[in-house]
Amino acid sequence: MALRSVHLVYAALLFGSLGLVACGKDTGGGPGGRGNTPTAVAAQVVQEEDWTDTLQALGTVRAHEAVTVTAKVSETVDRVHFTSGQEVARGAPLVTLSGQQQQALLASAQAQQADAQQQYQRMSQLAGQQLVARSALDSARASRDAASAQVAQIRANLSDRVIRAPFAGVLGIRQVSPGALVTPGTVIATLDAIARVYVDFPVPETELAEVAPGQAVTGRVGAWPDRSFAGSVETVSARLDSATRAATVRADFPNPERLLKPGMLVNVSLVRATRRAIVVPEIAVQQVGGETFVWRLKSDGTVEKADVVVGGRVPGKVMLQSGVKPGERIVVEGTGKLQPGMAVATDAKPAAEAAR
Repeated sequence: MALRSVHLVYAALLFGSLGLVACGKDTGGGPGGRGNTPTAVAAQVVQEEDWTDTLQALGTVRAHEAVTVTAKVSETVDRVHFTSGQEVARGAPLVTLSGQQQQALLASAQAQQADAQQQYQRMSQLAGQQLVARSALDSARASRDAASAQVAQIRANLSDRVIRAPFAGVLGIRQVSPGALVTPGTVIATLDAIARVYVDFPVPETELAEVAPGQAVTGRVGAWPDRSFAGSVETVSARLDSATRAATVRADFPNPERLLKPGMLVNVSLVRATRRAIVVPEIAVQQVGGETFVWRLKSDGTVEKADVVVGGRVPGKVMLQSGVKPGERIVVEGTGKLQPGMAVATDAKPAAEAAR
């Protein structure tokens, strides 16, 4: 019985000691009076520095020149002079249509032209001898000119029977074969000039001040993910889309290997001009749901949330458009355990070291 009483007294003393130790343990500074020891963090003074970043967009490849080659007359295909995917020069014949009827009409018109020319020469000699009236000479001249015009018209019709490439480029898939009957508007093939190509991409109106002709542009396509294509801004559309409030920017890309094809989707990166901006380490910017903020140090040694607007990112750094000002201090390390109003002990870091 005495031994049991001793054990009970010992247990009471042990639990009492543990309770005193637990009550004396400090939980760190923070609201609610849970402790007075400030939380250790690393801070940085906000500064402006040179900032160069890129504007990302999705663009579409356009040919420098593009046309759908069609027939102008109703006729039968006599010969096809090209193959699908062939590169042709300007003026190269693509298709010859049958023109037997026009050839016969041309021969008849040429004969009439020769006869009219002879009649005019004879009348001219007689008029010189004053053996015919001047009106007869004028009539012979008019007949000669009408015969010449008829020959020119038939030759023009014959030229429509040979369909030629309007410019140098690459042909698409052939749509006709010899013997086929074509009519005005019948598609022969597509023709695209792609030695150089355009890439059109949208830029929001808020970013247009950073875009100008001559700026460097790079592009990547899914077909060749390991290759980068270099180009430059050629022009900025004079009008904005009323629905998206974006302007179309057209960039010019050399395409000597013909790898960029019209219709391709391009991931465009536009290098913007260097400018002064507020730049902070990426780890300092917190995002919770739709809220983006940094922890700003107050003069009393506590922290508060400062909502910020991110203007751009590069590896390790973030450019802020608003929310903090130069000279203010923000927390760059130890942000995960902070709460508004919490007291902190700062280990100031130079801006260059904190950005690394």
